[in-house]
Amino acid sequence: MTDRFDCHHCNESLYGKKYILKEENPHCVACFEELYANTCEECGTPIGCDCKDLSYKDRHWHEGCFHCSRCGNSLVDKPFAAKEEQLLCTDCYSNEYSSKCQECKKTIMPGTRKMEYKGSSWHETCFTCQRCQQPIGTKSFIPKENQNFCVPCYEKQYALQCVQCKKPITTGGVTYREQPWHKECFVCTACKKQLSGQRFTARDEFPYCLTCFCDLYAKKCAGCTNPISGLGGTKYISFEERQWHNDCFNCKKCSLSLVGRGFLTERDDILCPDCGKDI
Repeated sequence: MTDRFDCHHCNESLYGKKYILKEENPHCVACFEELYANTCEECGTPIGCDCKDLSYKDRHWHEGCFHCSRCGNSLVDKPFAAKEEQLLCTDCYSNEYSSKCQECKKTIMPGTRKMEYKGSSWHETCFTCQRCQQPIGTKSFIPKENQNFCVPCYEKQYALQCVQCKKPITTGGVTYREQPWHKECFVCTACKKQLSGQRFTARDEFPYCLTCFCDLYAKKCAGCTNPISGLGGTKYISFEERQWHNDCFNCKKCSLSLVGRGFLTERDDILCPDCGKDI
């Protein structure tokens, strides 16, 4: 007697028949396909032993069923993309879902580098400076009137030049006497501190911070000897070529404020009528 060689599932003899081992157990073709064959996503029938089983993310297809869901072209050995569980060839995917280049209006193919700015997309080679036509790439650029410029071209064509250093003003800047300045160039004539955002005044068209202007040009109070700026509505009293802050215009003896009152003078002092009646 000879040893039996039967199908592990149906026990039919496998002598002289094609069989398949599954976990070292022999199966006839019919049993193997019934028990283990994958079902094709496209046609819904089992993928038999004599067919090539193509798989993607735990889904399976016959070789002849593995095609683009839009145009029907075979995807076997070709790149493809998946969208909402549908397989698409790269052409169909690009036409339907890929961005269009703002410049050449052609599709930006998946996997290619693209440049994006404010919702628009460009091929890397199409994202160029409007003036010199060189690709901008990852360099800085400045948009103007729906056009993009590399920084050197923008400065040549549009940027104002600082009246002090004669270089282009690309960001910020200050206007003084209808002339443009860099913030860092607009400084006090005396101490060279930046004046941007600070209170300042001018003499002979030259700007000064308040401290330097007062030190250099303001009259000195006859009472406290500090400068009287006269700026910002500061009130002061003037008498015989002498000046006082309002708060300093007081009787020398009793310190009564003499603003709006009569007063007497004794040499360099000012006195109220009561203190001066014995003069």
